[in-house]
Amino acid sequence: MPDVNDFNTNIIEEFRANDGKVGGPFKGAPLLLLHHTGAKTGTARVNPLAYLPLDGAFAIFASKAGAPTNPDWYRNLKAHPETVVEIGTDTVEVTAREAVGDERRDIFERQKGQMPGFAEYEEKTKGVREIPVIVLERRP
Repeated sequence: MPDVNDFNTNIIEEFRANDGKVGGPFKGAPLLLLHHTGAKTGTARVNPLAYLPLDGAFAIFASKAGAPTNPDWYRNLKAHPETVVEIGTDTVEVTAREAVGDERRDIFERQKGQMPGFAEYEEKTKGVREIPVIVLERRP
């Protein structure tokens, strides 16, 4: 099985070389690069993630492809919510917050409509965890 870090590194390199566009399974999908700081280690990290554009903000989803645990970046954003994302050729300063209740449900439903794989991830996590929705709001 390929190393997830190598997989992410290849996507990050392709993203940066092609003005935010990638091929393969992510061809045509809105993708951003999330910068985050390790909650325990303080290590700077970058993850490519699908996102949903909101009014002046961006929603990302801690799906981890339907795994029973949240991805590490979720815990890192909870500890260090002020960060940056790369979208296309832009670097945007953002503050992360978790959507809850109706807001979370509405955003996740929109994402499932745009990228049906997220419905599969939700099905895998049923009874184990609710997939967190993180809203990245632009900082002034």
